[in-house]
Amino acid sequence: MSWNDFYRRRDVMDAVLKQARRDPQAPLPFAEINGAKQAFDSEEELLLALHYRWMQALSGHLRAAVAGPEDAADVPGGWERDHVEAVSKAWRAAVREHPTLHAVLDANVERYPALRRAHEGELRMLALTAGLADPGEPRDEVTRIGGTLVALLRSKGACQGRSSNPLGQWLRRLAPTG
Repeated sequence: MSWNDFYRRRDVMDAVLKQARRDPQAPLPFAEINGAKQAFDSEEELLLALHYRWMQALSGHLRAAVAGPEDAADVPGGWERDHVEAVSKAWRAAVREHPTLHAVLDANVERYPALRRAHEGELRMLALTAGLADPGEPRDEVTRIGGTLVALLRSKGACQGRSSNPLGQWLRRLAPTG
């Protein structure tokens, strides 16, 4: 890919997200964006490029909060002692910084198998980085754990200022006692 191709693809992604701000749940304006069909072979390819952009943002926040997904067994960088809390803060920061990008991906994740696989990789990364799963566990189980984590993060006010042990709070939410 040449630099011209890179910039053309970047500009198309920016234009798609700009139009999607009006309604991120609506179908992508792929056909309406000048040069989209030339820059991307398909809407699926565009969504995969958008997912890559999302992963760059999310990974940056994770790296700042936890020193990086590959360092999940070490003490998180800075003041954060709880990996789950660090991952939660990083995920929320990435969503706040890129709300349209996140919403577009959410709206389209089930449309294409390649995007679904990329999203499942994201869920596994979150579960592993948070220390909620181990790399040796079955992929489906780690994906499920990551999905549960994200579902809880999306729920209104989940774990914000409720306890010094957010994992315990989440587990209580999953298995209410009465």
